[in-house]
Amino acid sequence: MNILFLCTGNSCRSILAEATFNALAPEGMKAMSAGSKPTGEVHPRSIALLKREGISTEGYHSKSWENLPATPDIVITVCGNAAGETCPAYLGNVMRAHWGVEDPAKATGTEAEIDASFEKAYSILRRRIEAFLAIDFKNISDRGEIKKQLDLIGKL
Repeated sequence: MNILFLCTGNSCRSILAEATFNALAPEGMKAMSAGSKPTGEVHPRSIALLKREGISTEGYHSKSWENLPATPDIVITVCGNAAGETCPAYLGNVMRAHWGVEDPAKATGTEAEIDASFEKAYSILRRRIEAFLAIDFKNISDRGEIKKQLDLIGKL
């Protein structure tokens, strides 16, 4: 099963989700991330946070959704709702879910406040990924039920 975490810039949230998912996922599940308008670099605070969490940062880079290494089975957008962002709409015939998270790259304030916004984004994504990985896909044959589960996770 291939999961695509999609955002606009592919520098913070979608990278955090991709790396975290791949660190936690069992064999046979793989995440990738991409952006509709990639910034071209991963935010240094995202890299630092992943390293602090003991998650490998090897090979992660900001990339376009036009050059995916595999076709996703599920696309999860992670752009924030309240920030006035428009999440890109993946055009493939795949199951989609929205797990909105505010963009820590736009955080302002002290260094500690900015770090806290990255920690918050990571914490939300990790909780949702753990809930996703707890789904017993082998016992759910109805795509509608899987979609329902994904949408509920997006509200955690």
